[in-house]
Amino acid sequence: MRPFSIPFYAKLALILFSIISLGYLAILGQTLLAPMLTSFLLALLLLPLANFLERKCRLKRSMASIVAVVIMIAVSSGIMYFLVNQLTDLWQDWPLLKKQAEVSFHDVQMWISRTFHVNTKKQIDYLQNSATSALATSATVLAATLATLSSTVLFLSFLLLFTFFILNYRRILFTFLTSVFAEEHTQKVSDIVQKIQYIIKKYITGLFLQMIIVTGIMMFVLWVLGVRYAVLLGLIAGIFNIIPYIGIFSALLISVIITFATAGAAKMLLVIAAFAGVHAIDGNLLMPLVVGSKVKINALFAFIGIVVGEMIWGISGMFLCIPYMAMLKIIFDRVDQLKPWGILLGGEEKPNKKRKVYRITKNIKLEEQE
Repeated sequence: MRPFSIPFYAKLALILFSIISLGYLAILGQTLLAPMLTSFLLALLLLPLANFLERKCRLKRSMASIVAVVIMIAVSSGIMYFLVNQLTDLWQDWPLLKKQAEVSFHDVQMWISRTFHVNTKKQIDYLQNSATSALATSATVLAATLATLSSTVLFLSFLLLFTFFILNYRRILFTFLTSVFAEEHTQKVSDIVQKIQYIIKKYITGLFLQMIIVTGIMMFVLWVLGVRYAVLLGLIAGIFNIIPYIGIFSALLISVIITFATAGAAKMLLVIAAFAGVHAIDGNLLMPLVVGSKVKINALFAFIGIVVGEMIWGISGMFLCIPYMAMLKIIFDRVDQLKPWGILLGGEEKPNKKRKVYRITKNIKLEEQE
């Protein structure tokens, strides 16, 4: 009997239908899937701590998982408390900021009037019309804000529960994955799972370390430049930097607005230069040294993934796209039929490239990660 082969156009139609169906199901299941996938990453990050508590401290697996989640909550709460304190300082200086913003706004009006010959009355009329339109939709904006707040609380609740359950039932989940496939593929599946666990754990750890370093550098540079709220702006830059490409530009926009309102255009240009310099150091030095290139996705598909993630799940989708694309690449590279897709997602191979080594002292050096 001759083997049945499907024509190319039929395969293409099936692939497109599968992609559209998966995307639609992802949109429908956002409330459940987004926290669950985020929890999986957090569980990988907390796994060494949970194993330490279970083996060295002799805690039961459920108790070790609870303690690991509680420690994560404590660390996150400390960061949020520090950030809220900085925002409180900004709120206390609101009258001064408002006055400075009015002066800056007047200067901008004069510049527009001189450069584009648009008198100030027309500018004010335009702004008033825009404000009227915004007020007309204020009820919609308020409703959207309340909905976002409630969905955020639900997301965080699911996040904590899923993280605990994944840590507690990790052995069952691993056994399930190895049992789903045929027996001859058990070893390959086990190798893929262990590789994903190692790579993603290293990636997330490096990402958080990178966030801390970028935050520290930005705080120091902005403090040297005499920028107000240097600590707050440094925190914003470090936290937003987790989102590739788009995050740093969002942090730059916020910092530019605050600096322009508090110190004027000259200081704003210094802030832009500082962000450009720190971003260059981050991309060319910190990323290779701290995060490494084992989960490197080429810039084209990383950007496509970020855009698609934002379209499907918003900010959480932007954060999740890179690590899960890295997981897909690990799977593609180890399945013969899918290797071309792994090549497509990855960067250009440089087999003879030497790893960079930065010597700090005679005995201390930093070596580029693989």
